[in-house]
Amino acid sequence: MRERTPILLGAVLFALALVSMSMFTVDKRQFAIVRQFGEIKRVIKEPGLNFKVPLVQNVTFFEKRILTMDTPEPERFITSEKKNVLVDLFVKWRISDPQLFLESVGGDERRAITRLEQTVNSGLREEFGKRTVHEVVSGQRDEIMEQMRAKADQDSRKIGVQILDVRLKRVDLPTEVSESVYRRMEAERKRVANELRSEGAAEAEKIRADADRQREVIIANAYRDSQRIKGEGDAKATEIYAEAFGADAEFYSFYRSLQAYRQSFADKGDVLVVEPSSDFFKYLKGGATLRKSPTE
Repeated sequence: MRERTPILLGAVLFALALVSMSMFTVDKRQFAIVRQFGEIKRVIKEPGLNFKVPLVQNVTFFEKRILTMDTPEPERFITSEKKNVLVDLFVKWRISDPQLFLESVGGDERRAITRLEQTVNSGLREEFGKRTVHEVVSGQRDEIMEQMRAKADQDSRKIGVQILDVRLKRVDLPTEVSESVYRRMEAERKRVANELRSEGAAEAEKIRADADRQREVIIANAYRDSQRIKGEGDAKATEIYAEAFGADAEFYSFYRSLQAYRQSFADKGDVLVVEPSSDFFKYLKGGATLRKSPTE
């Protein structure tokens, strides 16, 4: 019995080792493919505990998560104007068919990324060759990215890969092209600024002319109204003077003579040379009397 104990213990350990070698776990972030002598036996897409034939079958795991392909250096592309642009981009992708991915690129992510780079670069050269610098930089960027995603996804399906997104991080111009574009943009902005200044000056001149016209109309209307009021005032004054003169002509003459005296001798240094018999002094003469008014 004691001689059989090591043998039984060894058999148990060997059985445990075989059981351990036959068990494997698939994470929810992974695919798994079971192969036997290179032939694909099973494709496991759901997470959990699985079994295989030990020493005969082996398991290969693939990422189920979204992966990123990022260009290390900007690529140079040529637009329809035969001008160069530097493009920095990244691609979001994931393995959609692990069996096809294994059969086409041997399950190697680097080979898959190389294939994607070739597909994306070829498509971008084609798209950029149809467009101008302005369209590439700002005008049709979203359209380019969507078309590139569709084309790259169609090609990548052949290797079991799905393209989720293609994004242009940066589109720059080489130094020589940038200077030319900036000069043209500056000239265009100056032209627009000059047009706006000219339109503003014309509008200002129009407003000033209209204001001057309104000013002249207002002044003319005011002068007309003032002359009318002045005429009415003069007529009223004349009417009052006429009524006063008609009421007592002698008193009116005397009152006017007093006003003449006051104005003539307003200053002590004033000198007036007239004949004593002049009518100017008739109310200063001793014999001059005022005619009484009819009411007195």
